[in-house]
Amino acid sequence: MALDVIVFAAHPDDAELSMGGTIAKLTKNGIKVGIIDLSEAHLSTRGSVDERKIEADNASKILGLTIRENLNLPDGNLKPDMASTKKIISRIRKYKPKIIFGPYFNDRHPDHVGTSQLIKDAMFFSGLTKIETEDAGNLQEAYRPNKLYYFMQTYDFTPSFIVDISDTYATKVKSIEAFASQFHNPQSKEPDTFISQPNFLKYLEARAKVYGFQIGADFGEPFFCEERIQLDLIHQIKNL
Repeated sequence: MALDVIVFAAHPDDAELSMGGTIAKLTKNGIKVGIIDLSEAHLSTRGSVDERKIEADNASKILGLTIRENLNLPDGNLKPDMASTKKIISRIRKYKPKIIFGPYFNDRHPDHVGTSQLIKDAMFFSGLTKIETEDAGNLQEAYRPNKLYYFMQTYDFTPSFIVDISDTYATKVKSIEAFASQFHNPQSKEPDTFISQPNFLKYLEARAKVYGFQIGADFGEPFFCEERIQLDLIHQIKNL
């Protein structure tokens, strides 16, 4: 099964928090999108792996994903190595996405930084015929996506482009709320974390409003690309 887009994330909920509105916008328009989480987030302070699986399934339905997988790489130790890179390569070659997304390469969480490098490495090496990977016992063909775009997590960057998510912001919020174990709950007796602060979701909303304002929209999600991006000016003018 071919996908148009794969979003790679370190932990279940990272994709929803960072680009849930964009994912919902894509699937709403018939784009086949998958999320591949690298770890089960077993080191998370709040919730459990089993809870997170259920929450990820619920969020996937809300976003209209075609597939969601977990590579079961070691949480807290997501770093570039060939074994981990080959697991990612095998998913790229299996689903042949046109575009892939990964976390921006500067972030407060070491796993986000490691994941960013893993995705960049895997995208390149996936196109090399002499690096062999298998799926269900079958040798896979080399394949390289067209573009790698980075999504924003904690640290800001100057965006290469911003996606208008005004019509899917509510869906993004629902997908985030699916991960109830991770966010503020006055009844919870679990320790507080960076994202369980009462103001964290308000911060996400404010950031979406800021980036939306920059493009004349209610809500926006920013992305970064290390390469130049071609602009179809004729298509843009006709659709203004």
